[in-house]
Amino acid sequence: MPEPRPIPTLCTGIPEFDVTLRGGLPRHRLHLVEGMPGAGKTTFALRFLLEGATNGERCLYVTLSETAEELAASAASHGWSLEGIDVFELVPAEAEIENQQTVLYPAEAEFGQTMQMITGHIEATRPERVVIDSLAELRLLAQDSLPYRRQLLALKRFLQGRRITTMVLDDLTGGRGEADLHSLVHGVISLEQIERNYGASRRRLRIAKMRGSDYQSGWHDFALTTGEVLVFPSLIAEEHKEQPNHDAISSGVAGLDKVLGGGLDRGTTTMLVGPSGAGKSSIALHYAMAAVGRGEHAAYFSFDETFETLSRRAAALGLPVVEAVEAGELDWRRANPSRLSPGEFVWQVRREVEDRQAAVVVIDSLNSYLGTMPEEQSLVLQMHELLTYLNNKGVVTILILAQQGVVGDVQNPVDLSFLSDAVVLLRFFEAAGEVRKAISVVKKRTGVHELSIREYRLFPRGMEVGPPLMDLRGVLTGVPTHVGPQEQLLGSESQGAG
Repeated sequence: MPEPRPIPTLCTGIPEFDVTLRGGLPRHRLHLVEGMPGAGKTTFALRFLLEGATNGERCLYVTLSETAEELAASAASHGWSLEGIDVFELVPAEAEIENQQTVLYPAEAEFGQTMQMITGHIEATRPERVVIDSLAELRLLAQDSLPYRRQLLALKRFLQGRRITTMVLDDLTGGRGEADLHSLVHGVISLEQIERNYGASRRRLRIAKMRGSDYQSGWHDFALTTGEVLVFPSLIAEEHKEQPNHDAISSGVAGLDKVLGGGLDRGTTTMLVGPSGAGKSSIALHYAMAAVGRGEHAAYFSFDETFETLSRRAAALGLPVVEAVEAGELDWRRANPSRLSPGEFVWQVRREVEDRQAAVVVIDSLNSYLGTMPEEQSLVLQMHELLTYLNNKGVVTILILAQQGVVGDVQNPVDLSFLSDAVVLLRFFEAAGEVRKAISVVKKRTGVHELSIREYRLFPRGMEVGPPLMDLRGVLTGVPTHVGPQEQLLGSESQGAG
């Protein structure tokens, strides 16, 4: 038997959506775009037609609910012009006030007349791309499911016979017949708008069906911005396997690298765990800036602090963060989870890795990423997929997790240690009348590491890590106590910087 020919596709004008379609929308087929009002169906359809007009194709928008003026205003809000798109404004006679009747209304006749007007205009203009907006009005005209399905089946054959690629929109307000409609069309694209408890609403889509074609299943976040429809394909880490080298990278602080058995290995994830102010972000920043010093690119995603705060702290540590950001060597991003969807965040990380070859990625902090989006049920799973992807790409990933409390019984807000290849524990302890800081490595999957606990401090010249503290007790309990001689401690003449 001859091998089946692949179905030809066309670009939708939304590049990332074409990625989820594994190339584009199948040509000469009837596709349903469904979603409640406000989900983005009209914007989606306009982008589809504008792409066709740009390519010199004849495009038709059949509107049964909005006027041509309203449609033009909607396009203008995105900075688009409908020039090159034929807008066929079709208001069913039933909707005209002067045609309203109080006794009987020939619904099936009116429905058939409306369908004839649509097919007649298509026959006259011979478009290559068509949008029909929306099926809700046609469903109301038909009143009965049998003539509705019969006419849509005839419309499907009519469009296929003329090799037209068509999108039909449905706002799901009819309350019946959706399942039957799914079986009739070639493709089904579902759009959804989710209102959060706080912050911007989240939009997502899924390809429920695409007959005869491969596609990426599951939900994909998307956003409507001025002039663009941005789709963020869900990440499949197994599709990004590489053979990275696993050599260790240095932080530029000899004592810190020694505690970690030579540094952090490429293609691994390290979690810095400790109470607020222990220096987690500063340690992560040392690794990011050391990468910049080696001529590599680094990315820092901050959910907690502003760039002004970070730059001031970096200056206190002698790290030229502002210069690195201005030169494009370090990319710093303020991630606002009340406006950001999980899919968009993952896509931003991917762009840093795939487009700018980031060697180090810092996520600061997991607390804010997980805690500010409580309605998201799959964030840990998404984070696991992201970290697997980063490991496959040979990236050194640093996660920051702030523990609840400062001293005493500090606790992890959530146990995510299973996500990490290495876990670095930071603690405060009291000695010689001062608050001091201790560092230890409690886990490293990829090699040996020190079992000792060392004191460290942050100061204007950078970071200093002292010798092992043989007489420090209770680090793992959260209440460390130094019982040895004061000579084991680092000098205290400089003020610390957290």
